[in-house]
Amino acid sequence: MVVIIAGLMLAANFWTDYKWFGSVGFTSVFLTELWTRVLLFAVSGLVMAVIVGASIFFAYRSRPGIRPMSLEQQGLDRYRQSIDPHRKLFFWIAVGALALLAGVAASGDWRSYLQFMNSTEFGVDDPEFGMDVAFFAFVYPFLRVLLGYLYAAVILAFIAAVVVHYLYGGVRLQNDSGQRATPAARVHLSVLLGVFVLLRACSYWLDRYGLVFSERGYTFGASYTDVNAVKTALLILTVISVICAVLFFANIYFKNTMVPMASLGLLVLSAILVGAAYPAIVQNFQVDPNEQRLESPYIERNIEHTRDAYGISDAEVQAYDATTELSAQDLVEESQGTTVRLVDPSVVSQTFQQMQQVRGFYQFPEVLEVDRYPDTDGNLIDTIVAVRELDGPPSDQNNWLNRHLIYTHGYGMVAAAGTQIDAEGRPVFTEYNIPPRGELSDVVGEYEPRIYYGREGADYVIVQAEEEYDYPLDSEEDTGDVPTPEDAVDTEVSPSPDEARAPSDADQEGTGQEDAEQAEEEPAAEGGEGAEGTSGGSQAYNRYEGSGGVQLSSFFDRVLYAIKYQEPNILLNSAIASDSRIIYERDPVERVEKVAPFLTVDSRPYPAVVDGKVSWIVDAYTTSNGYPYASPIDFTQAVTDTFTDGSIQQVGALPGNEVNYIRNSVKATVDAYDGSVTLYAWDEEDPVLQTWMDSFPGVITDRGEMSDDLVDHLRYPDDLFKVQREIMREYHVTNASAFYGGQDFWSVPNDPTGGTEAPEPPYRQTIHYPDEEEATFSLTSTFVPRGRENLAAFMAVDSDPRSEDYGQLKLLELPRSTVIFGPGQVQNAFDADANVREVLLPLEQSNAEVTRGNLLTLPFAGGLLYVEPLYVQAGGGGAASFPLLQQVMVGFGEEVAIGSSLPDALSNLFDGEAQAPEEGAEEPPPEEEAEAGAGDGGGDGGGDQELTDALNEAVEAWEEAQESNEEANERLREALEALEEQMNEE
Repeated sequence: MVVIIAGLMLAANFWTDYKWFGSVGFTSVFLTELWTRVLLFAVSGLVMAVIVGASIFFAYRSRPGIRPMSLEQQGLDRYRQSIDPHRKLFFWIAVGALALLAGVAASGDWRSYLQFMNSTEFGVDDPEFGMDVAFFAFVYPFLRVLLGYLYAAVILAFIAAVVVHYLYGGVRLQNDSGQRATPAARVHLSVLLGVFVLLRACSYWLDRYGLVFSERGYTFGASYTDVNAVKTALLILTVISVICAVLFFANIYFKNTMVPMASLGLLVLSAILVGAAYPAIVQNFQVDPNEQRLESPYIERNIEHTRDAYGISDAEVQAYDATTELSAQDLVEESQGTTVRLVDPSVVSQTFQQMQQVRGFYQFPEVLEVDRYPDTDGNLIDTIVAVRELDGPPSDQNNWLNRHLIYTHGYGMVAAAGTQIDAEGRPVFTEYNIPPRGELSDVVGEYEPRIYYGREGADYVIVQAEEEYDYPLDSEEDTGDVPTPEDAVDTEVSPSPDEARAPSDADQEGTGQEDAEQAEEEPAAEGGEGAEGTSGGSQAYNRYEGSGGVQLSSFFDRVLYAIKYQEPNILLNSAIASDSRIIYERDPVERVEKVAPFLTVDSRPYPAVVDGKVSWIVDAYTTSNGYPYASPIDFTQAVTDTFTDGSIQQVGALPGNEVNYIRNSVKATVDAYDGSVTLYAWDEEDPVLQTWMDSFPGVITDRGEMSDDLVDHLRYPDDLFKVQREIMREYHVTNASAFYGGQDFWSVPNDPTGGTEAPEPPYRQTIHYPDEEEATFSLTSTFVPRGRENLAAFMAVDSDPRSEDYGQLKLLELPRSTVIFGPGQVQNAFDADANVREVLLPLEQSNAEVTRGNLLTLPFAGGLLYVEPLYVQAGGGGAASFPLLQQVMVGFGEEVAIGSSLPDALSNLFDGEAQAPEEGAEEPPPEEEAEAGAGDGGGDGGGDQELTDALNEAVEAWEEAQESNEEANERLREALEALEEQMNEE
């Protein structure tokens, strides 16, 4: 029964997998992998069976006819009498079991076989052997695998021969004459040993090429000892092994034990003296005392090949003599068109949840995504995006019918401008409510809002059966007052910073938070007409009209899926008919991993409205661990930061997640409505991708087939940037001597706002890079010197797919003689500053919860500007509250400041002398407050009125400039020039 049940489960999984691949149009992937596995299974099993079977057969046929009388042989007679009647059965069981194990093991190496058979040259030669990198990446790994299986077959054949010879008297442990093996047994075992030693010779020869992956030296790859000692030793051992193999084969003629024993002794002695002692002597007595000088050429090889393998060799490095002083003229020059993404995608998820959840069973991810969409004027703006996914039915109605047939899909895209907030500190939504509406819809037009494929929800749903819950009809009223672009402000007309307060419950009324408290109990769908958008009571119903999933066209299909999910209701539910479809493998990452098992998939898929539908965009990588001289890296560890916290698992990564070559060669899309998967060749020159395209013809779509709408939403992937960032910590050093010393190595700073020791995540923001005329959408990060906290470098990559510089890594190296605050030091400066503490202390002592947003770093005014938003949440983070952006902290050089908005904070930073009013003092009117911030005495209310007016005009113009308005930019320039004139006169 166990075997029958296991067989049914395997058959059900196999057939449903085949039907799934057919439903997404990737049957060729399934069949190619299947037939490759079958081929390797058959060949490997056959080779194992032939070698071991022939050895057993020869040992039995050459058994001695007369065995000497001894206690040993008398004991063995009982075994022989038991085995002989069934020896054929034992033979086939033993041979079959070994063949089965060998076949199963070999079928797992199908990737190595396909790469070997479809190898594509890199066009780069290894400096030691002069061979193309393709040999080491594709050919060498398969030869090692092949050699390993032959080793196993010969060793098992030798063991089987010894056992059979011993059982039938060909090999004896006790013999008065001294002949412990018959001549036939000696010949048989000598041949097997000769074959084994011949394979060892092949292994020694192949090991020479494996030196490019050596870990013996100071860096990864062949070192001085490897090239000048080990390489020669392996050549000598190869020759000695061939000689020993010939001696073993010669024993067919001599038929004694002295020849094979002498051969074994020679082989072991040469392995010890030549293979181990000689390289150790060279390393200890020649290399170690002169390591820097002797290893320099090989360190240079490692640096060059590592930088090539990770795509950082063409990084633009610029010495950046960062200033620590900010003047009015600098502010005038740098503020043109400058915007800062204050809305933190890792903080406002809770705000999205409260304001746009609509019903308690909808869900947003903990960390939202940053994309770009045009506003009504056609200007691209950083946008925080998410889809409203369905997590499942209400908890008290979470039965099989509701979870798998009624609550089947999420609904709608939600988006908010990344650079705008409303007067209360809430994000300004450009797409909101159900059905979706907003500025984004006005720009992109109508689109299919239903989300059947996403990262949340049941593992499978069945559609075109029961009527599906679609959306609540009163959702627009439930969401209350949603901030829209018309409500956007860049600063608040509010009291002075020290009187900033946590939002009260009254402040948050009408924002849709009541939905989280209500957690409506939606009944299972009843009645209705079954058409899309039909209503029943307070909710609309829908019937799926897409082609996603597998059609349950027969009772046999339902049986298969009932077995697969161990769910009898799939058979018993009468609403499931021949036109019903079962939708599973719904996670976009898992779908791409399944249709492209040869790719490693990025952990951060993101949704976008593309060509009238919501699509998940998934970045995928071609990886290898066979690039010579390139230092390997643990992929999972490299991409772990505050957002991931080590919880991600790269299913498609290489064993051990270790890679030493990576390219973002594929951009994939997954339709959120019908689940269709498309793989686009993004880096068409990548030889690893070309190898896989030859292995799976027709699976990868040409890059030119991408629509313009899709290209607009592509971006540089997070995980690739993190891997390159990890490599750049050391391999920004290109001089071998400096690399050996390691004095200039960097570290990725810990996230000072995360409360953990996890690395700071890279941030997506539009920055104005030095010496460039236009701001670019970028992915940015920072470095600090190893063991220190001051800033060492700023790293960015152009993430705009329309830019000619897309994917161009740019590095600003800061002078070593000047101390520029790093993220941790700036955070400490915020915490220690009196004015900042004056604002934060009342909040921290109250019942409010203060959350620090992303600490952004961006080039500004010849230096580096730090910007950190502060979010305040009423009620200590209760169910009905959510974070509101109330304050902004900024740092430049060693100066920090805080303000109720970014312009306010920059104004305080620029002046540097603003003081908060004393506790209990009457709040000054706006004019006096501005005057106090602009005065020369630091808070006494004095100062020239013209200077105060100029500062107020500059701040107001800055606020308008944040909206990328050309007229406001011009006004800003004029206002700041007037401000500088007034200050010069002062």
